[in-house]
Amino acid sequence: MKFWETMTGSDLTREYKAFEVRAAALPADYRAEWEQIKAHLFPYGSFTGRNLMPILDGALGLLEETAADGQSIHDVLGDDVQGFCAALAGGEGARSYRDRWRDQLNRNVARKLGQLGG
Repeated sequence: MKFWETMTGSDLTREYKAFEVRAAALPADYRAEWEQIKAHLFPYGSFTGRNLMPILDGALGLLEETAADGQSIHDVLGDDVQGFCAALAGGEGARSYRDRWRDQLNRNVARKLGQLGG
């Protein structure tokens, strides 16, 4: 990966567009679930979203394989797409960007209160 591509994120844009081309070849019910997967994985992304690219690639690969095998999307993902995405992101205890920002805010407030009270 070139430095400029990393800095501008053009490599991510190119990779994401390739995902969308692959997803367009899926059956309609699979495409709808692909949209849900992207929406539920978004909170687990880093600032750039670079950490989600391998996860999205794996999820799309799973959808492609199971669609080719003729399986139902509900047999693959079940009824809990949000739980499926949480498991992909690292389990039920996976930290979202909200959790990270909340911790940072709490540390900053505690530090300021410590300065005021000390």
